[in-house]
Amino acid sequence: MTPGYFGRLLCLSFASFFLVHTAVGALVLLAAPAAIRRAEAMRARAAARMLLVLRLAPLVAASLVVAALCVPSYLWLEPRGEVEALGGLCLVAAALGMFLSLPAAFRAASAMVQTLAFGRDCRKAGVSLRLPGCRTPILVVDTPSPLLVLSGIRRPTLFLSRAIFRSLAPEELDAALCHEDAHRQSRDNLKRLALRLAPEFLPFGSPFATLERHWVRLSEWAADDDAASGDPARALSLASALVRVARLGTPAQPQLATSLTECGCGLEARVDRLLHSPSMGGALPAVPVRPRGSNLLLAGAFAALVLVLPGALAAVHGLLEILAR
Repeated sequence: MTPGYFGRLLCLSFASFFLVHTAVGALVLLAAPAAIRRAEAMRARAAARMLLVLRLAPLVAASLVVAALCVPSYLWLEPRGEVEALGGLCLVAAALGMFLSLPAAFRAASAMVQTLAFGRDCRKAGVSLRLPGCRTPILVVDTPSPLLVLSGIRRPTLFLSRAIFRSLAPEELDAALCHEDAHRQSRDNLKRLALRLAPEFLPFGSPFATLERHWVRLSEWAADDDAASGDPARALSLASALVRVARLGTPAQPQLATSLTECGCGLEARVDRLLHSPSMGGALPAVPVRPRGSNLLLAGAFAALVLVLPGALAAVHGLLEILAR
């Protein structure tokens, strides 16, 4: 096969994406069991962050290599006049890269469309509600199904059914709203979109699903901790709210949304943790202020990158030539 100049770039980009994604993905799968065990001994917020970084590492690494090295090196060093055929290995890797990337992009787009449609339908039947101390926009919705869902990315909105609004005591409602507000502050719906955009390890199968399930569980624990704020009374109110809402049924929710009783997160374990964990609640320790010297360190790193970049691009272009054969 002999594609044109930009067709060759596209094939090499997809092939490079597949190779880097597969290499980093294999390392992630090897490290995942130990990381999950370590996460069990960490604070929920830090543990959830660690697992999310691990899950997104293949996508981020492959995207950076393609965007920052492969494409610039090709555009800078590849002669436009030459027409060279691509080898079979390169074409197979490019096809696999497409089969990884395009379904993930479709998943993310489908999740966004579904979430927008859900929010639009709820707004048609919703009435705005303002509660003191709650920064999240709230809409009370007339719906027969129980609903306590934080939906959306740019401006997340909490959709609350009248059935749940009437069934919760004031302190339970406050704890439930604080739980969802914690999801809003940590941008968990945006993280869910990133997970939809992250390809699988191979075009078939879902070996990363375990990491994603543990991230969902730990993000719920982190929101529970933030809502309880280390106060046993608030923890009790949140546990009571969890039980009351769960008895009303599991709500239907879009993909880019969080629910108080998130399906598959182990309601019993969450309630038990709120009631009995000695380390329950509390905010994360304050992030230490970066020393002034860190700016100089960053500037030095950037300068070093600029100096080595031409050599790095030349080396990457050489690897692309080998891959194309």
